[in-house]
Parts: sequence; C-alpha cells; structure tokens
Amino acid sequence: MAEKVAKAGIKREKGYLYYLDKQGDVSRAKMARGGKKGGSPQKVAKLGIKRKPGFLYFIDKQGDVSAAKMARAGKRR
Repeated sequence: MAEKVAKAGIKREKGYLYYLDKQGDVSRAKMARGGKKGGSPQKVAKLGIKRKPGFLYFIDKQGDVSAAKMARAGKRR
C-alpha cells in the first residue's frame, strides 16, 4: 500500500503529465499527442521531498504526493 509523503493539493489539468522531479518538487509537462511534440517541464509545487531508494513516488487522486514500495522480482545472483 502507498503512504502519503506530503500534502500538495494539486488540481490536475487534462493533457499534462505530473511527476516528482530530481529536486523533489512536483512538475508537469505537456504530453506528446498525434505527432505533436511535448512541452518543457514547469514547476507546480515546491516541496523538496527526499527520496528513499526502493520506493516509487507519484501524485495520487487527491493531488498529494504518495510513495509505494517497488515490487522486485527474485534475488540477484
């Protein structure tokens, strides 16, 4: 299960991809559709989240940042 990391309250717009960037802030970029190029990213919320290895960070349905443990298959040899 996922756990909330930060409350952001982001209202999503159609046609944009929302993600957590390298600085730990929420950014968005226009999605490429039907031969049209995508747009350059723009910051939506400055949060400064420190990432933990082995977790997937995403913007949930409430517009907040959540993290879920990544499923790893098997054991490395």
